[in-house]
Amino acid sequence: MPYLNRHTFYTMNEEQIKAYIEQNNIQKIKFAFADIDGVLRGKVINPKKFIDGLQSGYGFCDVVFGWDSNDVCYDNVQLTGWQSGYPDKLCRIDLSTLRNVPWQDDIPFFLADFSKSDGNDLAACPRSLLKHIKAQCNDMGYHAEFAQEFEWFNFKETPQTLADKKFTNIEPLTPGMFGYSILRTSENSDFYYDLFNLLTKFNIPIEGLHTETGPGVYEAAILHDEVLAAADKATLFKTAVKEIAYKHGIMASFMAKWTETLPGCSGHIHQSLWSKDQSKNLFYDANEVNKMSEIHKQYLAGQLYCMPHLLPMYAPTINSYKRLVEGAWAPTTITWGVENRTTAIRIINTTENYTRLETRIPGSDTNPYLAMAAALASGLYGIKNKLELNIEPTVGNGYQDKRNGVLWPNLHAAATAMQSSDIAKELFGEGFVDHFTQTRLWEYRQFAKSVTDWELKRYFEII
Repeated sequence: MPYLNRHTFYTMNEEQIKAYIEQNNIQKIKFAFADIDGVLRGKVINPKKFIDGLQSGYGFCDVVFGWDSNDVCYDNVQLTGWQSGYPDKLCRIDLSTLRNVPWQDDIPFFLADFSKSDGNDLAACPRSLLKHIKAQCNDMGYHAEFAQEFEWFNFKETPQTLADKKFTNIEPLTPGMFGYSILRTSENSDFYYDLFNLLTKFNIPIEGLHTETGPGVYEAAILHDEVLAAADKATLFKTAVKEIAYKHGIMASFMAKWTETLPGCSGHIHQSLWSKDQSKNLFYDANEVNKMSEIHKQYLAGQLYCMPHLLPMYAPTINSYKRLVEGAWAPTTITWGVENRTTAIRIINTTENYTRLETRIPGSDTNPYLAMAAALASGLYGIKNKLELNIEPTVGNGYQDKRNGVLWPNLHAAATAMQSSDIAKELFGEGFVDHFTQTRLWEYRQFAKSVTDWELKRYFEII
């Protein structure tokens, strides 16, 4: 079966895809969409069902937006619930996302979302939300170029061994810290090169892949692309890595912080705005301080201003905030700096082509659609309102620079702030903000009622 390169599948129309299916005797097709947590939900379908649904869509029980990452139904959302009877909602396949899955016999794969044909979207659908923000960016005359990079830990475990061991004594793939180690990747070269090669065949081209500081931890940077395609690739990357790891008897975890004794896992987002024809980087001005154009400064000002209002979109889980601690390579303050990895936003201005802004708050546990939507929408907010960059760049330790405030310390505080934020509602609509923040407050409630190992060790005997 022929592989489809980026140019081919981005230009194939419905009739060409039907011909592709017939000519290659395709017997089954796989598709999926991302839920509110960024978890891919999907199914394998018959080619006839695929073709029949291209116009009308495919029914999915809307519980997929009414339950959490453990399939427990929310009791605090209005979009769906027992009160509505959990009806089907129609999702639609995006034909431009066609790719083959090389580790699953080259089965054709598509991404879908809940964007209706009339543009009236399901408020909870993350991909639909990002499509709205991208359209606003296009209407303003800009091309948004994005990329997300991920760190994640690999373990000599299976889902069954973890369950049997009750998630204790988890064994990393390799011992020791060994950042940027050639030896450690050579030790598991079959897995390491499968990641690079298979992801590239899956149309997730990797810019770089290496070990990071920690036992069994890798980092990958995905080549940049327009914002929606970049979010598609980032979302698919996480599931693809897990599936490739399974083939090697390995488990990959994208938790933000799996243990307090090691650094957390980042999901930094790189971004820049370009002219519509992509000939000019609008963030670059050689004659300005730090080579930052006025648009760049306004975009940065927007992100800094909106940051306290949108934090759950960057840090969506209880665990996210265990990573956002001082001295752990993750930000804690509302700061920016040039080539400063202790600030919330890092400006990179080495060359014109690579001048960009890096939002360093997101961890690897983010939903890429929501994190990129937050970054782009808040940047565009700064441009629309011509916000002045009145926050000076941090020189030195960003953890100590608290002049402009600090990030919310936990998910409850962040979600409560977003829930009442007029800025969040202006950027994303009341429907999304209400649903999303309720799901985050639900998540906090689940955590708050649990009894942890920390509590047992601290109080069991002595209190």
